[in-house]
Amino acid sequence: MKNLAIDLAPPGGFKGFGKLGLENGSSEGALGIFSNFISSAIGLMTIIAIIWFIFTFIIGAIGIITAGSDKNTLESARKKIITGIIGLVVTIAAIFVVDLISTLLGFGGVGLLNLEGLFSKIIE
Repeated sequence: MKNLAIDLAPPGGFKGFGKLGLENGSSEGALGIFSNFISSAIGLMTIIAIIWFIFTFIIGAIGIITAGSDKNTLESARKKIITGIIGLVVTIAAIFVVDLISTLLGFGGVGLLNLEGLFSKIIE
């Protein structure tokens, strides 16, 4: 089956388009581009989580300030702040857990999120 795929491939192999096609002479491979995309997406999600925490914390603080003697409003504002703190802790802990798992699996210098280095280490 493998030989059939090689026989059917056009001379020079298949070419994609855009950055993954590497028609512009870029030396960066598709795996490097994908790895950069995943790394950027995780960084973006972390920044969004931090902004969400700040927004939730401010809304909860305003709720506590304006609650007065209403215990239900005070409890609701307190829950918002606790939810924001838990979300931030989970986000930061997830990064450390991924790093710990990569260290335990023996990819300490590479890390699980660096896909290009991870695959090159697995192939060795």
